[in-house]
Amino acid sequence: LCTRPETRRPPRLPATPAAPPPPGCLRRVGGARGGGAGRERRGAGPSPRQPFWRRPAGRPASPAELSPPPPVASCLAPPRLDPGPNFPCLGSWRGAEPGPAGGVAGWPRAPGQPAISPPAATVPGRPAESSPGNASSSADELADATATPACGEKRLPQALIIGVKKGGTRALLEALRAHPDVRAVGTEPHFFDRNYGHGLDWYRELMPRTLEGQLTMEKTPSYFVTGEAAGRIHAMAKDTKLIVVVRDPVTRAISDYTQTLSKKPEIPTFEVLAFKNRTLGLIDASWSALRIGLYALHLESWLQYFPLAQMHFVSGERLILDPAGELAKVQAFLGLRRVVTEKYFHFNQTKGFPCLKKPEESGAPRCLGKSKGRTHPVIDQDVIQRLRKFYKPFNVMFYQMTGQDFQWEEQQAGM
Repeated sequence: LCTRPETRRPPRLPATPAAPPPPGCLRRVGGARGGGAGRERRGAGPSPRQPFWRRPAGRPASPAELSPPPPVASCLAPPRLDPGPNFPCLGSWRGAEPGPAGGVAGWPRAPGQPAISPPAATVPGRPAESSPGNASSSADELADATATPACGEKRLPQALIIGVKKGGTRALLEALRAHPDVRAVGTEPHFFDRNYGHGLDWYRELMPRTLEGQLTMEKTPSYFVTGEAAGRIHAMAKDTKLIVVVRDPVTRAISDYTQTLSKKPEIPTFEVLAFKNRTLGLIDASWSALRIGLYALHLESWLQYFPLAQMHFVSGERLILDPAGELAKVQAFLGLRRVVTEKYFHFNQTKGFPCLKKPEESGAPRCLGKSKGRTHPVIDQDVIQRLRKFYKPFNVMFYQMTGQDFQWEEQQAGM
């Protein structure tokens, strides 16, 4: 007779009592003996799901027993996102301080949103995503506009710089783009005046990608003088914040004419274009260079759709003399932390304009293009005085509507 040698099992170690699971979470009890799964309990109390060997013979399995077990991922702590030095888009968030509801201070994030969204997959060596721009923009501006991060999503703008031409809109936009919580299109989309027929999806694709808590912006100065723009922007988002950079209408008109003259040297003189009849002193307010300066008339159409509290007016003159002071007001209006301060500006004595320089950068200050600071042609003083007299009642009306005194008359008296 053959005898089977006795097989000894190793002694079992006493089980360590586990902490009770949270309510609604699954806890596996027992092992996988006989090739089957162990029992599952939901907190305290029996589970309706039983392994097949514990069912009475002859009874078919119930739907609860055949259904897959509930997921247990909800009982696990969410993974902590720990971005490393190569985390996409982190450069634009370095130094950002958390604000209320996990957002960037001053620009609250929607409740329940993570502080940093998971980054989209990036391909090494792939060029930065391109944003369509205005064909009239320079190569440098277009390259700057398309340097968008590879993560986040494209959103419709929450704030717009709507005017005015030759008021200082480019200088303001470039200063705001130095803020880590602002992402802006470098070129002028002209959506609400020229390209509205393309639709909002087309417009959204022009925008740079942003993370939660970042502000999307664009600037097109012609919106302020376009009759349909106010209603169209209101239809997109009635809580859009609007910024208008204004300047003494007379000097603005001369600057506007100077820009046109640089492109079309054959145009008539400023004095000829400004009057319907110079002998009678009839000013041609239909000429675009003069019509833009009728700020009070243009503002009336905007106030039909937006309250004054959603509009902020920047003095183009003070933006040159005290850029940090004007930027402080704009950042407060947009609900942004005051990041762009005096340290960001360097005054260019040659051109008479402030240049932008980030404190952490070691290179030369970044000044606006060669087109800024052109020498204005000499205009007949009699024409200038007539234009000042023409604009004065409109300026006073504009001061009353906005509650701000831009002191253009005092500045003219000192010239």
